[in-house]
Amino acid sequence: MTRTIITMTLLLVILLPLSGAGLREYESRQDELVVYAYDSFASDWGPGPIAVESFTRETGIPVTMISAGDAGQVLQRTILERDRPRADVVIGIDNNSLARAIDADILEPYRSPELDAVPRSLHLDSEYRLLPFDHGFFSIIYDSSVISDPPATLEDLTREEYENQLILMDPRTSSPGLGFLFWTIAVYGDEYLDYWERLKPSILTITDGWGSGYGAFTQGEAPLVLSYTTSPPYHVEYEDTTRFQAAIFHEGHYAQIEGIGIVKGTERQEEARQFVDFILGRSFQEVIPQTNWMYPAREDARLPDSFDYAPIPETSLLLDTYEIEEHGSRWIDQWVEVMSY
Repeated sequence: MTRTIITMTLLLVILLPLSGAGLREYESRQDELVVYAYDSFASDWGPGPIAVESFTRETGIPVTMISAGDAGQVLQRTILERDRPRADVVIGIDNNSLARAIDADILEPYRSPELDAVPRSLHLDSEYRLLPFDHGFFSIIYDSSVISDPPATLEDLTREEYENQLILMDPRTSSPGLGFLFWTIAVYGDEYLDYWERLKPSILTITDGWGSGYGAFTQGEAPLVLSYTTSPPYHVEYEDTTRFQAAIFHEGHYAQIEGIGIVKGTERQEEARQFVDFILGRSFQEVIPQTNWMYPAREDARLPDSFDYAPIPETSLLLDTYEIEEHGSRWIDQWVEVMSY
């Protein structure tokens, strides 16, 4: 009995401060705008810290940006919290996951006036629940010090010479992983599962997110990795090397349009709208190329010279949003089944 009383007392001593700390943290955020973003956006080298500092300096509105994993995890967390949202703004839901976000009814419509500077081809949603802030093309990046004859088609990736040479990402947790899955569907149609069967010997590993996958690639674990045509400019800009290059495929490249949205139910709607306007403003849009390594959504935003090393595919591939909404879950389930054995 004495031990029980002592144990309960110790638990109260431990838990009460934790409870108080959690309450203080929640209270301290009552006047702050809370933004969920994917890891690379929110990282020290990403555009997130610049956005937070610049926006607060311009408006006086404090911002807490929370790194919530890869883009797929950002969406999942927002859906899980929809009955009691903690975030006011979400960054990273893209054209491939928009249908899921719409189905979950987690986004508040808002047409920013800054959208006038964004080409209609990048507009994601006629009701403006998700607004485009950048875009790019998925690509296989190869290490030219290892590979002299890079793949030129998706089918080339299945060649015996690439056995255990390719790093991909999981479509359930990663937006590049989902984009690559849809890329194979856009090219192979109903036969995409047969393609994945042929591709399996080439895959060294499938990571949860882009960061861990690309990090393994740059550390030399494999000479091929799923990324973007805009990845080589990073190495040119900061490492002064053209060693890592984007393979351009004859059948085209799947496009990604990343969006920003206001969380439905937020009590800071006006502040959230100001933040969306800021992200789509020209000043911040010109930060994106050298921090997020994507093309800015605005057509009047300038690109750095290093983007001369980002090849532009002749053909852009996209699946229809409603097609994704209707078949997306089944496609992923079928992919999991094929890759599980």
